[in-house]
Amino acid sequence: MEKELSTLKQCLEGAGKILKKNFRKIPYSLKGRANLLTCADLESQKLVLGIIRKNFPQDDFLAEENSARDTGAEKLWIIDPLDGTTNYAHGFPASCVSVGLVKNGKPFLGGVYDPFMEEMFIAAKGKGARLNGKLIHVSKTKRLEDSLLLTGFPYDRAENGAFYCAFITEFLKICHDIRRSGSAARDMAWIAAGRADGYWEHHLNPWDVSAGRLLVEEAGGTITDFTGHPWRAPRTWGQQTLCTNGKIAKEMLAILKKTSPETI
Repeated sequence: MEKELSTLKQCLEGAGKILKKNFRKIPYSLKGRANLLTCADLESQKLVLGIIRKNFPQDDFLAEENSARDTGAEKLWIIDPLDGTTNYAHGFPASCVSVGLVKNGKPFLGGVYDPFMEEMFIAAKGKGARLNGKLIHVSKTKRLEDSLLLTGFPYDRAENGAFYCAFITEFLKICHDIRRSGSAARDMAWIAAGRADGYWEHHLNPWDVSAGRLLVEEAGGTITDFTGHPWRAPRTWGQQTLCTNGKIAKEMLAILKKTSPETI
């Protein structure tokens, strides 16, 4: 695992430097009505893929900005070169780099780096999750009524905003409060660090969640779909994301099923 871990850290550190270098200095383009792209996304991805290809030329990869290698290799790197692009494009410093490594279809390594807070989250299968080298754990909150929750909105928010807000309405009746940062990978890392207790979101992609999944699991939390079942093939991860400290998962699942039974 040593070479893979070294490669992961190189990717996170190098991409983080690119994000800081370009912050508040570049324009953005649109991939969709609310789906933004900057040259920092592309420059970061180029660097990360270059490092992976150099160190592990036989490995497959899946990256957000239309780049993939799918040969059926044992290892698959899943990359979000800039998670939180809308924040980044508007000069709002809540973004990160996310890189996950899957081995034989199972999470093996995961890293999320927030260069603005200089926080590097790393998880290795069976080795725990760490923030800047120190072990982290999910929160101990036992009841939904005592919880702080996180969420996000998919890109079809203009068409289905009322649908997504219905979940917020139901959770707000019970929990302490809800936060929405605009970066799924960062949100999951914060669940792993015990800064919030639960997180849900619809229609994420594997690059949004691959690193965060292992961080949460190695920190003692749980990841499921909205039925409570585990995720299946890596390329489908994130379509329904419920990420918790494990203690409030049952209560959150009950709200998700009650609010939208037709999607379960």
